[in-house]
Amino acid sequence: MQVDVVVVGGGAMGSAAALSVARNGQSVVLLEQFEAGHHLGASHGATRNFNLAYSEPTYLEMVQEARTLWDELAAESGLQLLDLVGLVNHGRVDLLRGVHSAHRSLGISSEFLPAEEAEARWKGMRFRSEVLYVPSSGRVRADQALAALRLVAERLGARFCYSTPVRDIVVAGADSVVVVTDRTEYRARRVIVTAGAWSWKLLAGILPLPPLTVTQEQPAHFRLLEPDMARNWPSFNHAPEPGVPEDSYWYSPVYGMLTPGEGVKAGWHGVGPVVDPDRRNFLPEPAQLEALRRYAREWLPGVDPDACVPISCTYTSTATGNFILDRFGPVVVGAGFSGHGFKFTPAVGRVLADLADGTPAPALFAAAAN
Repeated sequence: MQVDVVVVGGGAMGSAAALSVARNGQSVVLLEQFEAGHHLGASHGATRNFNLAYSEPTYLEMVQEARTLWDELAAESGLQLLDLVGLVNHGRVDLLRGVHSAHRSLGISSEFLPAEEAEARWKGMRFRSEVLYVPSSGRVRADQALAALRLVAERLGARFCYSTPVRDIVVAGADSVVVVTDRTEYRARRVIVTAGAWSWKLLAGILPLPPLTVTQEQPAHFRLLEPDMARNWPSFNHAPEPGVPEDSYWYSPVYGMLTPGEGVKAGWHGVGPVVDPDRRNFLPEPAQLEALRRYAREWLPGVDPDACVPISCTYTSTATGNFILDRFGPVVVGAGFSGHGFKFTPAVGRVLADLADGTPAPALFAAAAN
């Protein structure tokens, strides 16, 4: 079957890439190995942080673009995608000052609040030092976002094919690639691979990807002690402070947000056990879960630390923590998003579609740099 572009991987990034290709007037088929709505990768679940707490200009410019595109997608789909409940960042005030300075240079509103004022405003949280508050942040409704991307892409002619694993990708020329499934061979000018935890398995031997580490992460939802707190609970990032003995049990910075109807989501960042994505046990690592409960007990007085429901997802990470957005002949690759990529989804889709048409991505995302 002949098509302009094949997208391999139907999570958030692949769906956004298919939408952007379709917006450009090209024919596109998306192939996803699992059924729609599966929970085996990194894009499932109800919420993700929409977080502007970056000091790197490339990321800040990209997340601002993503905000515009999320709003446009919400209008087109009729689905609410962002809840701008604000974001509080605390710990490592030295680093937060760099974030605040970057915000000022780009006209992004953020402000420092004393710990006492922050605790009075967000009674379910505890703060030790100044808090950087970013009002234009909050959360993305992840499940709704996937539905919206597919809905609008299919309106524009994109085809989404689930339960369709890709068996091979054959580069046939500078502008020719064959994508092989059990039922069909697709011949295309470009293939965009957004396979998440399966990227290395699929692309090893085809192109020179840098190492990608796949971990099984186990955040949890904690029950609110007072349901009324849900109306005023911001998303948050919290970094441990070096040399503070009270933080020595932390595995990493903590991120979190309210998930309506499920509680407050909190998790360690990128420190789960390394796994083969086809051989996961989906079980929380006991020591990390107990440490997360201790964190909730000490820093989230508005939740019950013993009433929690663990969640399982994969991270796929580069050594630098930056994304890979690059092209090798007719093969375009988007990988390494885990832990902070979801908020950028529609902007990443635009970059991937541009790469397929010959426009390079920002240098920060080159495979050779990661």
